[in-house]
Amino acid sequence: MRRLFLACLLAATGAAQAEIIDIDNVQLDKLSRSGVPVIDIRLQSEWEETGIVSGSKLLTFFDEKGKVDAPAWLEKVKPIAKPNEPVIVICRSGNRTKAVSQFLSQQAGYATVYNVRQGIKGWIAAGGPVVPANQTIASCKAAKTC
Repeated sequence: MRRLFLACLLAATGAAQAEIIDIDNVQLDKLSRSGVPVIDIRLQSEWEETGIVSGSKLLTFFDEKGKVDAPAWLEKVKPIAKPNEPVIVICRSGNRTKAVSQFLSQQAGYATVYNVRQGIKGWIAAGGPVVPANQTIASCKAAKTC
């Protein structure tokens, strides 16, 4: 009985340590400047259409049909950020990253996941700078990381 209680307590403590934090544009700017990696989970067509937050790692989560290969995606995330390191996820409007944030936190064991609440659309609307994605796309395709 004591072991069961201890196991439950440890599980609850571990779950309590995992944290998903919705952030705004000011926090995105501050955290990314401090070195927290930004993972843009959108499709290549979306990166090309709007540009990207400078320094973002381009790593599509949902394909054009909404399908996911979570284990393969996670293997590409690990070199960017380990589970004990914070990570920022961004999409078009903040909706897809809710699911990705939960996956990283609850299933992949990431301790601190920052979800950009309004996505790249909110970033651009607030005057946040973007850079063209073409060079970053070419680099990550050559390295097979996006």
